Parts: sequence; C-alpha cells; structure tokens
Amino acid sequence: MAGGGTGGHVNPLLALAEELRNQKHDVIALGTKEGLESRLVPNRGFELVTIAKLPLPRKLSPKMFAYPFRLAVASFEVARLIRSRKIECVVGFGGYASAPAYLAAWVTRTPLVVHEANALAGFANKLGARLTKFVAVTFPNSNLRNGVLTGMPIRKEIVTSAESYDKQQARVEMGLDPMLPTLLVTGGSLGAKTINDTILASLDHLIAAGVQVLHIVGEAAGLDDYSKPGYVRMSYCNAMDVAIAASDFAVSRAGSSTVSEFAACGLPALYVPYPVGNGEQRLNATSLVQSGGGLIVDNASFTPAFILQTLIPVLSKKSDLAKMSKAAKEISIANATERLGNLVSKAMNTSTRD
Repeated sequence: MAGGGTGGHVNPLLALAEELRNQKHDVIALGTKEGLESRLVPNRGFELVTIAKLPLPRKLSPKMFAYPFRLAVASFEVARLIRSRKIECVVGFGGYASAPAYLAAWVTRTPLVVHEANALAGFANKLGARLTKFVAVTFPNSNLRNGVLTGMPIRKEIVTSAESYDKQQARVEMGLDPMLPTLLVTGGSLGAKTINDTILASLDHLIAAGVQVLHIVGEAAGLDDYSKPGYVRMSYCNAMDVAIAASDFAVSRAGSSTVSEFAACGLPALYVPYPVGNGEQRLNATSLVQSGGGLIVDNASFTPAFILQTLIPVLSKKSDLAKMSKAAKEISIANATERLGNLVSKAMNTSTRD
C-alpha cells in the first residue's frame, strides 16, 4: 500500500489497511521518512518500508532532468520488494511513494489499484490510472475517467462513536455548555490563518448570538489552549468523534478526509477551500454543497462581515440545519472502505494479462 505525505493519503491507506488486516491479509506500507506515514503507520501496527522522497520538479532545472532517472531507480527498488516479498497486489493513494510503486507494479505485472482522494488527481495518480483498469475515486466529479466511485475510506470509530454519543454529554466533555448550539472550527492539523483570525475577530458576535465555539486552531498556529464561557480553544484535538458529536455546524478547510468524515457523521459545514494549489479543495466540496449538505465560501471572502451577515443567520435556523445534516448524510458513502476492499479483491482475482 503506497502513499503518504499528507493525511489525505495516509488516512485512507490506514483505513483500508485495517480492513485488509481484519481479512487476514498481510499489509506492507510504502512511504517516505518525511511524511506523516513515518509516524502514523507504525503507530497503527503496520510495517513501513521507506524510499527516497521524489517531488516532481515544477520548473525547468537540473532536478527536472534528473527526475526520470531517480524515478526509474526508485521503481526498480520497489520492484525488487514486490518480487522478494511476493506481493500479490499494489494499492496506491497518491503522494511521493506512489509513482514508483505504480511503475513497479506495471513492470512486475502485479495487480494494481489506484485510489484518488481529491476531485482533481495529481501526477502520480494520473500516471497510475493509465497503468490499470482498477481506479477508485472519492467524489463523482473526479477528473480521473472510468473511475469507480467508492468514496473515501475513513476511520469507522469516528463515525460510530460520533453517532452514538449523546450531544449534551459530548459538549460537557469538551468543556462546553451542554445546552447551547455549537460551532466547530478547524483548519486541519496545521491550522488555517484566515479561518482562525476571522473567528477570533468575530467571537463576540457569535457569543452574543447564543452560539458557542469549539475552536481547534492547529499546532502551527502558536496559540495556547484557552477557554471562557462560550469559547473553547485547543491546538489539537485527539477526540474528533466527541468534537463532531458536540457540534451542530462546522467551519473548515475542504480536504477530502474532512469533507467525507463530516458528511458521514451528518455534520453540515461551511467549507473555506485552501486558496493555494490547483483548486481541488473547492471541487472536493462541490457535490456535497450542491446536494444541500453544506456551504462554501472563498478564502478571501471569509471575513467578520460574512460571519455576521451570512453564517450567524444560518446557525440560528435549527430546521435548516437539520435538513443540511440529512442531505450531508445521504450523499456520504458510509461503506467506502468495504467498497475499496472489494475492488482490491477483484483486482487480485483478475490476471493483469487480461
């Protein structure tokens, strides 16, 4: 199972790895020493094999001319691993380790499955999709043609726990008032400066409107944990199931894992896509927003005025929030991990020579 670098690659890898381990398959993860997988994969009890980080050069430079050679070397290294460990299937999730794994699977005629987390695929998965007919996509508006819609493999424990939690109890555990409507704010593990700054500048208006805020600012934000009536701030939350269960609405970036987890838990959200990159975050949230399960706003437009004029009125309408929650739940794919696991089984039972 190849992938890593970011949570969008590592989290679905781990979700599928757990599913396959439960089916008595042996799982080996392939990643780099620099990515999140170097910490998360061993912590979940899986073997991690690392290769050199191979970022694709974006500008004309000596590194660009050296890239094909480095990719070939890494691919043959992975091919040796496939042969020596008698690998029966390669599953890739994108990221630095995936391109060599895809080429190695092609060279060794090993069944290959590619899973794309975002609506817009990157270089590695575009390459992988050309080398196999077993391509899985998270969103229906994916730019990978002929992909099977499996959804995003997410951690079962988050959805199960969030659904079973009593909302008032969850709020108490988060240090919140059990009776007040709750807004969850998160920008991911690194945080999001625009989201953090706008929420802090609007805090008095939110509290005055009767809305309490659970604010996960991210470890990189440099803000201390803090609480006062109507507001709880933490740099990191290791109980996202409780945070989701406590909340009526969320403000968040639109990473594929976040969009999928919120939808599966029926948590409506305002998505503020990360403004840097190729625009994949906006597309990640498009289907959900079109279904009525959330809202979307540009990063530059997420201001205190927007919160006062748009967000607070949304938060004040319980019936509309209930409709949004239902719509989010209906568009989610709760059995995404099982769907992807079935595609892996199908690939393993199909000869690559067909």
